Amino acid sequence: MTNILEVLNKEEIARVSSGKTIPNFSPGDTLRVNVKIKEGERERIQAYEGVCISRSGGGLSSNFTVRKISFGEGVERVFPLYSPNLDSIQLVRKGRVRRAKLYYLRDRRGKSARISERTTGHDIEVRKKKGEV
Repeated sequence: MTNILEVLNKEEIARVSSGKTIPNFSPGDTLRVNVKIKEGERERIQAYEGVCISRSGGGLSSNFTVRKISFGEGVERVFPLYSPNLDSIQLVRKGRVRRAKLYYLRDRRGKSARISERTTGHDIEVRKKKGEV
């Protein structure tokens, strides 16, 4: 007998993510998240680009945190992975890190906050074949 909650979660994830492609990303990767912003009657899409510093949760309640530097100030934003307000997520660059949570980047400035690029691995080879890199 299967767990009813697992079945419902899988069905809801399939329903919410239909038509969307969510890339396989991890902390350290640079992402461009297009967010739907509603201002009165109008709706527009705003791009938010930064480094993914954490992923948490599993299933329908998955979250990820993106950090960017805006006008010299660090700004972090937590996005629910399956939110209807997310238009798309694009993987800009893969980063090479040894941690799952990159909270130490909050205390770093300049060159010490840089993350080196991952240039090998299965994901990179697949993206090269598709012509994305």
